[in-house]
Amino acid sequence: MNYKVYIYVVFVLLTAFALSAINFEKFIKKNKIWETRILVMILSFIGGYLLTNFLVDFLEFSQILIG
Repeated sequence: MNYKVYIYVVFVLLTAFALSAINFEKFIKKNKIWETRILVMILSFIGGYLLTNFLVDFLEFSQILIG
């Protein structure tokens, strides 16, 4: 179970890195810097959670197919 926490942290950081490539200035009102940062953090947590669950479920399912 501890491995899932490590995978989650890696995917949250990876998602935050990927979201840094998006220019949010086109979507967010001017002078809303903190709100934009909070939005990126929330999206990073959501993406990390989804990717972690996908990877863990995929690995468990592939073990069922093999075994």
